[in-house]
Formats: sequence, C-alpha cells, structure tokens
Amino acid sequence: MSSSAHKISGFTIIRNGIEYGYPFEESWRSVLPWVDEFVIAVGASTDETRASAGKFQAEFPEKVVLIDTVWPMDDSAQLAGGKILSAQTNIALNACSNDWCLYLQGDEVLHEADQPLLVQTLHNACTAKEIEAIVFQYIHFYGDYQTEQYSRSAYRREVRMVRKSARAVSVGDAQSFRHANGRKLNAFLTRARIFHYGWVKQQDTMRVKTQALDQLYHGLETAVAGDAYKYKRFWGLRAFRGTHPKAMHQRVADSVSLVDLAKAPFVFAPRDLIKVALDLLERLTGWRPFEYKSYRLVTKGDSKSERPCH
Repeated sequence: MSSSAHKISGFTIIRNGIEYGYPFEESWRSVLPWVDEFVIAVGASTDETRASAGKFQAEFPEKVVLIDTVWPMDDSAQLAGGKILSAQTNIALNACSNDWCLYLQGDEVLHEADQPLLVQTLHNACTAKEIEAIVFQYIHFYGDYQTEQYSRSAYRREVRMVRKSARAVSVGDAQSFRHANGRKLNAFLTRARIFHYGWVKQQDTMRVKTQALDQLYHGLETAVAGDAYKYKRFWGLRAFRGTHPKAMHQRVADSVSLVDLAKAPFVFAPRDLIKVALDLLERLTGWRPFEYKSYRLVTKGDSKSERPCH
C-alpha cells in the first residue's frame, strides 16, 4: 500500500499464542498488505507459537522479520502493571526500519476495506508534520463472533500507528503509546478499524489466558480471583451487523459454539445506571464524557485532501 513518501513497518509481539487462543496468524496476514516490513517479537513459548512464526516467515521472507526474546517472568518490576508487555513491544518497535510503524496485538485484526482510509490519513499526515500518531476505531467482540461490546466499558479508540522520529514508545501494559518523555502524542483520527477478538474463546481457554495475563500484572504466584474469566451478559452488548476481515473468514466459519450468552448470568449493579445514562447521551450527541485518552487528537485524518505529499 505504501509509496516512497511513507514506507510502513508493522510490528507485534506474541508468546504462547496457541495455548491462549489468539488469532495471531490471522492478525499477521491482515496487516501484511498494509506494510513494507513486518517485525514479530516472539517470546520463548511452551507451545508451538515459535514454530508457527517460523513457518509464517518462510512463507513471506521478503517482509517478515523475526526476533526471539525472553520475557523476564521473575522480574517483579517488569511484572508491575503489565510493564513487561510494553517492554517487549518496544523491542519490536526499535527493530522497525521505517518511520511510520503500525502496531497490532495478537488478537487484533485489520479489515481490508479500510486500507484506503489509512492511505488517505498518511497522505494528510505528510502535510501535517506535527502529527506523531494515528488513532484507530475499535470493534470489540465478546463471547462469539456475532456479539460486540459497544458501551463506554470498552475503549472505542486507541493509538495503533506512530512515528519513530517522534520518539514514540509503548507505555504501561502496551495498550497505547506516548512520547519518550511521557507527553501525549499529537494524533490524527482515522475511520480505519481494529477488530478485537480478545474475548472470543472457549471458556476454558479464556480461563487459561486470564490467569496468564494476571501473572503478567502481579507475578507468577498470583491466581485469578473469583469468576473474572467467566462470560456474563451486561449492559452494552449488541448483535454485530457488519462483516469480519477476510483474514478471519475461515476461523469464523470453522468456529464451534463458543458460549451460549443467552444462558449466561445477567449482571447489573446500581452504579451501571450512570453508564446507561452516559451511553444514551453519547448516542444522541456523539460525545463520550470523561473518556480517557492517551493521545492529543488534532483532527480527523482521513478526510479528502488534494495537497501534494512531498
């Protein structure tokens, strides 16, 4: 997709992706047409994730760069608040050879229909040198491939593309990026979407994944408390009416019954009334009050522009 005006590097991290049920290969395949190179930092795994990454690189040797890493699971500082995830993400980012860098996590997939939107956003960014990042829209699936979580309990936007020359780095638990000094990045908003499948797994796989993530935040001896991994019904779920990315078609077609949400317990607390009210306000106005933003949004970035990109 890229031109000489903006070469793009893609980058990601993965560890034990098979055991934890990540659609990581679908994620990788979705991003390849968008980038000139794709850097994968593969943490030492106890399943066949590394072998899968090796086969993927062999299939696309002209684009795919593999980096083998070791996650310091005995480092309490790295396991505080999931910092190990941003540290690994920065290893992959630092290996990127182009200025514009597109990040996907192992359960995030791009839709091929959105590629022209990012092309336009990058064109506009070339004539707006203050732009340091691009914010994507999110679609979060929950329980199965036909249900999405749309309320304010799920983030609707996040930085997924950064300029290395802006000294952008992954921060915290790798959900977002900031300037190396902690400053928020100046960002364009694109209509291009990230399809997030983190909560579409068999219940047992969800339990294993949740326990593993909990260890990344609190240490190896930590166990998941209560029923945090169990599927529930709650305010903010609705039927998905769109189409999945092409890279996900086979996985969706092959999926067996993941969870029967109709039989899952419905959970609603008095404090959720505030969420309902704010969601209704957002539907009426498009404004999401009290929204956390790890970026400074400058303007929409994929509106048509005839300005040349030099």
